[in-house]
Amino acid sequence: MIEIENLSFQYTKHKVLFDQLNLQLTKGGIVGLFGKNGAGKTSLIKIISGLIFPQHGQVTVQGHNPARRLPSFLRNVYFLPDEVGGFADKISQYVSLYSPFYPQFNNERFLAMLSDFGINQTDHLKHLSYGQRKQFYICFGLATNSDLIIMDEPTNGLDIPSKSIFRKLVASCMTVETSIIISTHQVRDLGNLIDRVVILEGGQIVFNHSLDRIAQTYDFVQAGTDFVSDQILYHEEGVGQVKAIIKSSGQGHSKVDFEMLFNGVVQNPQKFKISEHE
Repeated sequence: MIEIENLSFQYTKHKVLFDQLNLQLTKGGIVGLFGKNGAGKTSLIKIISGLIFPQHGQVTVQGHNPARRLPSFLRNVYFLPDEVGGFADKISQYVSLYSPFYPQFNNERFLAMLSDFGINQTDHLKHLSYGQRKQFYICFGLATNSDLIIMDEPTNGLDIPSKSIFRKLVASCMTVETSIIISTHQVRDLGNLIDRVVILEGGQIVFNHSLDRIAQTYDFVQAGTDFVSDQILYHEEGVGQVKAIIKSSGQGHSKVDFEMLFNGVVQNPQKFKISEHE
């Protein structure tokens, strides 16, 4: 679904963001794109969406070159930016104006999701709080039923109950034809929603594996401060305990701690290289 080969991109000649970056993602599922602030997550998904263009390399999304911005590509891709504006229109007017660009838009589903957030279609966007506007755009994006939905920091501005509703709505909208990329540095907000973890660090994709593969390869454990293991890959010390990532014991899958996985990979990507033959 997405193939990126030898991608190079820089905003100025003195600031190289990506140098020979490669990424392959198959169709379907929810991808969590993790990275520190400034790692280039937003730039990467804008390149995938066709909003900015790389200097070198090849980018193919659903068989299209996003930079050409053909209608056949744009009608099946929805991009939700981190910062959302407040139009003067009523929600119903906005939907009437923009939903025709998405042939698979489902207005009934849109209204149901809007209701889950407690928003009325007669509300004016400019009168909504930032968090409510974010909720509206999440609902609109999911209702487009696009083959590819890309969200940049979608949980920014959402309170705790709204984050729970967000996870429920995303899960309810998934089909075998749907691919969702969620770019965030707030890894806790995704819970067990995602199917694949992609980590961007130092201008490269340093980790790209399915949740099943991660759970098969690593155990996420807690023990006392005297916990010692030659299998340890990463650990974090707390009050009276140590949390650690170790190589799988083969005794069953443990719950993946996304935040600890991210911290471990960013600290030492080489320790988290998974062989294709493991």
